[in-house]
Amino acid sequence: MATTLSFLSPTLSLPTQKPSSIRTQCFPFSCVSFPSISAAAWRSHGRILPCSINPTFSTNATQYEFSDDSSEVELRLELGEENISPGDVYVDATEKSLVIRVQSSGCTKTLLDTHNLYGMIKPSEMIWYIDDTQLVVNLKKQDPELKWHDIVESWESLTTGVAQLLKGTSIFLVGESTEINNSVARELAVGLGYSPLCTKELLEAYSKQTIDSWKDEEGSDSVAEGEAAILDSLSSQARVVVATLGGKHGAARRPGKWRHLFAGFTIWLSQSEATDEESAKEEARRDIEYGLRGYTNAEVVVKLQGWDATYTKTVAQASLSALKRLVLSDKNITGKKSLYVRLGCRGDWPDIKPPAWDPATAS
Repeated sequence: MATTLSFLSPTLSLPTQKPSSIRTQCFPFSCVSFPSISAAAWRSHGRILPCSINPTFSTNATQYEFSDDSSEVELRLELGEENISPGDVYVDATEKSLVIRVQSSGCTKTLLDTHNLYGMIKPSEMIWYIDDTQLVVNLKKQDPELKWHDIVESWESLTTGVAQLLKGTSIFLVGESTEINNSVARELAVGLGYSPLCTKELLEAYSKQTIDSWKDEEGSDSVAEGEAAILDSLSSQARVVVATLGGKHGAARRPGKWRHLFAGFTIWLSQSEATDEESAKEEARRDIEYGLRGYTNAEVVVKLQGWDATYTKTVAQASLSALKRLVLSDKNITGKKSLYVRLGCRGDWPDIKPPAWDPATAS
């Protein structure tokens, strides 16, 4: 199964830009970067610059109407003037990008510049025209079955769209930090309308002691066994986002403890040593190729360079974007997850064996 990867570098204040999407030979790569990385990494929305040569700004600052008509989407942008002719308008598109500029009063205004359309389009079949004071752009979708919830990926459009794509399938967050897992899980749960759960809190409530004292008294393996039992009980739950334990005492760090994690979609929030996009991709390739840790079983990987709780929603949005691409790459995957749970989470994911298969007697 393909792995979906995101890389985030939250080192400066968060701008309003959305993540761009880049494809590699190994897996889709969604990048949410910050000004500390190269300027080339920024490809999306900015702010209004009325008389700049190459200004960009967010569609949130532009009056527009959007509609989805199954096979195509229609975008209507307010031009604000009645004397703009087709010769004053520049529209360019690729499969994932759309640029709209207008020449007016000696200035070039960029109405929209995004490399982050909600879905893939057929740029050769794009049609645009002027209707009174509106610019109308019709975009033919590559996937007519994908419901667009906005022209671009945003927190609002992704939470609505991904919630529908998941069909109730739960999400498990794994990674080195319990704190990060829990923060992002709560953000995702609020956005998706799911229930947030934290195995650390459940274990401490059950054992009447902290995880640290449990680990000190009985060792990391005992804690991992306890969490595995919790994951077993949660594997049949729908519409939950589960934050798992980080560190060496977490069950997810052990490859043999994943049978119940596969009941939902797994997202690895990986604290990365990479300093840019390319090194993050190479780091992820190495992790997946060599399977050094149990975390490499995850279906979605989000690389984090550092951590600040300020960026929790940014990490959650990148996770949803990557999760959306994963589900769209295999539209039967939610059904397979449901079957895997009904058969008892036997550890045969993703190659589900016949009902009579017994993992105890399997070679």
